[in-house]
Amino acid sequence: MGDDGLSTQREVLGGSAAAELNSATVGGSAACRGAVAHSPSAGLPDETEAPKQWVAGVPAGLSDLELLRAFEPVVRYTHGEQFFPCAVEPYLARCSLWARFADGREELLVDHGELDLEKLTQVRELPFGTLLYLRFAEQSGVAESARLLTEVRRRRRATATVFHPGIGRLARGGFLPRIADALFSLSFFVRGRFSPVLAAVAELAYARLLEEDERFVYYGRVTRQGGWTCLQYWFFYFYNNWRSAFHGVNDHEADWENVVVYLYEEDDLLWPEWVAYACHEFQGADLRRRWDDREQLEVIGTHPVVYAGAGSHASYFRPGEYQSVVTLPWPGWIRKVARGLSLFWTRVLGQAEKPRDPFRVPFVDYARGDGRAVGPGQSAGWEPILIDEDTPWVGGYRGLWGQYGYDPIFGENAPAGPMYNRDGSLRRSWHDPVGFAGLEREPPPPLAVELLAQQCRELEARQLELESLIEEETRALQKLGTQLLGLDGHPHLESRHQRLREAAQERAARLAGLRDELAENRGVVAALGHRLELLERGQKTSPRAHLRRLNEPVPCRALRFHRMAETWGAASLSVILFGIVAILVFARTWLWAGLVVLVVAFVLMESVLRGEYNQTITRLAALLAITSSVVLIMHFWLWIIVALLFGLAVFLLVQKGRELRR
Repeated sequence: MGDDGLSTQREVLGGSAAAELNSATVGGSAACRGAVAHSPSAGLPDETEAPKQWVAGVPAGLSDLELLRAFEPVVRYTHGEQFFPCAVEPYLARCSLWARFADGREELLVDHGELDLEKLTQVRELPFGTLLYLRFAEQSGVAESARLLTEVRRRRRATATVFHPGIGRLARGGFLPRIADALFSLSFFVRGRFSPVLAAVAELAYARLLEEDERFVYYGRVTRQGGWTCLQYWFFYFYNNWRSAFHGVNDHEADWENVVVYLYEEDDLLWPEWVAYACHEFQGADLRRRWDDREQLEVIGTHPVVYAGAGSHASYFRPGEYQSVVTLPWPGWIRKVARGLSLFWTRVLGQAEKPRDPFRVPFVDYARGDGRAVGPGQSAGWEPILIDEDTPWVGGYRGLWGQYGYDPIFGENAPAGPMYNRDGSLRRSWHDPVGFAGLEREPPPPLAVELLAQQCRELEARQLELESLIEEETRALQKLGTQLLGLDGHPHLESRHQRLREAAQERAARLAGLRDELAENRGVVAALGHRLELLERGQKTSPRAHLRRLNEPVPCRALRFHRMAETWGAASLSVILFGIVAILVFARTWLWAGLVVLVVAFVLMESVLRGEYNQTITRLAALLAITSSVVLIMHFWLWIIVALLFGLAVFLLVQKGRELRR
């Protein structure tokens, strides 16, 4: 399909769909095979054959598995990524099952090595407030922890999968974000936090699994809603090591990610229109891109390309390094004061392009796509497995797929499965995939043409009705007007005159409303007619008209003395704390002066390394001007008020004197 996405340029491969689309295995455990066996996709070609590359549309009669294979994504990972999509059974075989009760007590239900799908989904009567969770790894002793971490480093060097971050995240932001980052790090003392040793255990276990049986699995589901055929691709990972391996926000056992392709039917064919990728804090319409938006969506044949975040496994449409921001939960009044100062600094003084949140903690999600790629035409292909509500582990287990980290903000807690949220409620992306991507108001293109044509017909009929009603109301109002004129000058008919006048006012208001509606509908009919004409010609609106917040990679700004800037970004906060300690110990009598000198020196050092020396000098001058103004006001407030009152009196006298001369 061409980049313009016009229907006139569509092509379809002919012939029998089942014969032309070669499918991979849908195997796995006996339970998974059972889940697939009842579907219409059973009896597909040999699993060693790769799926045929469709050009665009596919026959509407394809089975669910064939549809999934036709549009399955290509996922590109960052060099250094250690975890890739896998089957759930090998993970479960290494886990134990636990129950955490409302009073904080925990109980082991199934020990390591004994857990399987049957025991996972066993019906258990548990009190309210009970949370089920899996535990993959246990804390190790000091010696064992050191051995595991050493083995992980050795393995990465041997396999040439050592991650290089480039410009560190602390060097990319200013000094205030570093302070917020320090507070975020300190918050782990009161929050749950997973040790890097647990990530090392998961990494080594998954590496051994790949050596024994290298399979890359996605769990597929097809659902139909609102005229859309939704192809859901669920990816399961052993571990999310974003924080421990890539300096990100969190670590947690297990990870579920989701990609959805939205198809519509036309001429007995299914055409792709939208793709949605789950990604951190983004929601609704911001999660999706239109199929013909080649600037934002990369497509190989009929396979959308996903760039997975390193460690986080979040899905991105374009390669690059993305800024992810965590905002500290400060009290509301502090945030309002900070925002007010930020607005004053940017809008009144013009010292920055836009207001900034001083409490934000910047993190980088690396989605470079320079590592392993999995999917059609890549060095590794997919093994699809169909799931639905009747798949036992999907609908029968509402607990977490990894350890419960006692984290009140859930960053370190494992996720629930594809069907449920952490609290056991239904996940929206599962039961409402159309609403998940903000597609509730977006009908499929053929239906959009039909709905627009219907609305145009209804409006045209309403216009004829309005013209008739306006004529009737005009005659009735004119009749009332003649009666009112006839009653003028007859005092004994005042009450009748009053009633007629009120009736005339009501009719006049009704007539004005009808005329307003008629005039407004003319514009609506013209707009809808124009849109209908464009749709019938195959032209669409801007592919990004639905976006409120476009997620784009952050360009790496060149820093002076690159290595020094990185070192400074990591050490600056500690150095300034050491400086404060030195002032308190050796120069306490010069405390305030020492603090001012220390801060100015640090700001200048920061500006030199970041290439912002001139801007910094300008901002320091603005701060000094503000400080001087505050000092003058504090010392001479009485004379300032006197001068203002005197000036106001002179101004009013001059203005009023001009009026006297006229």
